[in-house]
Amino acid sequence: MEAKDAYKKILVELKKHISGDEQVLELMFITLVADGHTLLEGVPGVAKTTITKALADTISADFKRIQGTPDVGPSDIVGYTYVDEKNEVQVKKGPVFTNILLFDELNRTQPRVMSALLETLEERQVSLGGLTMKLPSPFNAFATQNPLRIEGTEPLPKVLADRFIMRIPVDYPTREEEGMMLRLKEAEERIEVNKVVTTDDILRMQEDAKSIVLPDNVKDYITGIVAATRKDIHIVMGASPRADISFMKCGKAKALIEGRKEVTIDDIKFLARPVLSHRLSVRSTGGIGVNGIVDGIVATYS
Repeated sequence: MEAKDAYKKILVELKKHISGDEQVLELMFITLVADGHTLLEGVPGVAKTTITKALADTISADFKRIQGTPDVGPSDIVGYTYVDEKNEVQVKKGPVFTNILLFDELNRTQPRVMSALLETLEERQVSLGGLTMKLPSPFNAFATQNPLRIEGTEPLPKVLADRFIMRIPVDYPTREEEGMMLRLKEAEERIEVNKVVTTDDILRMQEDAKSIVLPDNVKDYITGIVAATRKDIHIVMGASPRADISFMKCGKAKALIEGRKEVTIDDIKFLARPVLSHRLSVRSTGGIGVNGIVDGIVATYS
């Protein structure tokens, strides 16, 4: 199945179940095709969990969810080993052994839990009791985080945040979208989300995306705006080279979904906020905010 057709079918199914910003859905699908992991940021109650579960349902993917709380430990995520009644070592696999993982409220967990995720996100494997176990394929993690003003939250370490290919803000719905949400909820028992794409389809799309052309002028544009984040006076720590790679992967995925054979500079402009915003450490910006800084950098290279 072509990526463009797959996205259209998924969008039809998701809109049966949820209302909201279509751009959020597009960026989440780009995450899957780019074979990455994404942060979903927004206040509680804006359907971050619902969207992710519905997306997993449409692609016949195994789905597991972890609720982030201060008492969650690493073994609750990756699993643990134990000795059975025959005195043999056994492995109890954690919820990371799935196709689509939702880690709710990641920034309410302990630092050691965040550290336990690093191998999972980067290497797509888990090391337990001397064994190294590969995760299922595809494996994509969506982690939700509350804005830092919410009680009990801590900023994600940059070493962990950098492993997420994008950060997608999930805002309050408009009045019209809330009205649609009520109509969907009222009819929820009569609505069925169909499985329209398989995990094999997603794996093929991930391979197809690699063949999308990244022209030299687009490469120059990517490296230019990433390098500019390291020189901006408002930024304490700029983006790492992983940002370049994220732009490349997401740009190729976006082009594939839109039925094009190469990435454009407009694709990179569209992706600038999601790819860069969570990677930067900024000084006090006088109300400009990290997105304003990113927008300024992009405008400089337009």
